[in-house]
Amino acid sequence: MRIGVDLGGTNIAVGLVEEDGKIIATGSRPTKPERGYEAIARDIAELSFELLQRMGISVKDVKSMGIGVPGVADNEKGIVIRAVNLFWTKVPLAKEIRKYIDLPIYMENDANVAALAEATFGAGRGSKSSVTITLGTGVGSGFILDGKIYSGAHHFAPEIGHMVIGDNGIRCNCGKIGCFETYASATALIREGKKAAKRNPNTLILKFANGDIEGITAKNVIDAAKQYDEEALKIFEEYVKYLAVGIVNIINLFDPEVIILGGGVANAGDFLLKPLKKEVAENILFKELPYADIRKAELGNDAGIIGAAILS
Repeated sequence: MRIGVDLGGTNIAVGLVEEDGKIIATGSRPTKPERGYEAIARDIAELSFELLQRMGISVKDVKSMGIGVPGVADNEKGIVIRAVNLFWTKVPLAKEIRKYIDLPIYMENDANVAALAEATFGAGRGSKSSVTITLGTGVGSGFILDGKIYSGAHHFAPEIGHMVIGDNGIRCNCGKIGCFETYASATALIREGKKAAKRNPNTLILKFANGDIEGITAKNVIDAAKQYDEEALKIFEEYVKYLAVGIVNIINLFDPEVIILGGGVANAGDFLLKPLKKEVAENILFKELPYADIRKAELGNDAGIIGAAILS
């Protein structure tokens, strides 16, 4: 038995995870980061004890605790180096939690642990190398190389959302222009959907948003594209084109066995995957060689807890 912790800026989610990746119990509390890391460490320990008591399991039967953190973590030192949404810098989280619960504690970036879960028990199971890309507000990613998380020499890799793939004149939150996530995130679909609605009030994008331009979502754009709305199709085709550019770059750099797409946009399923695979095939460097299969993530919101639990 292991404990997995998905630590976010809004909620702390804790789960008991069996060796086969099955979650048998979960609990959560609001993070409230303004309280400081000491209170959050105590909450993680308390939630863990509550779950163990509920399931009739002793701490002695738990092998370890793993934590996915929304930032940069040094697993060897047990320190969260930087977590912007938690307002943390060089926080000794493992040491603080061990004041309450005596377990080996491992930590990694939350996108990396989700990638580990998908590689082990989800869409990448059976592979030794995979890249998980999360298409949400930004573009997150996690690399599994030779069965292990790759986080780089300084613990902050991979930040593929901020590789520059073009010059669209739109400034990313990081300050640069042309970042992958300005083209391939859900935010990109929303931005272009709003522009389309202003150009053409008759677009289905606006209808699906109940006439509220500011309420337009990525799903509204995708649903309108599925109905062959001209504005939405144009946006979606451009989106697929740039997503493929980023994926081809990743294949050229790392040659993984599998590329896994998660996040809200990936819920479009084959409507996204079919044209995306076609675009990648047309732009891949070595067309005569096999290359990464592109798949939809399978574990959803459970990936964070599962991946954290199997850290070691």
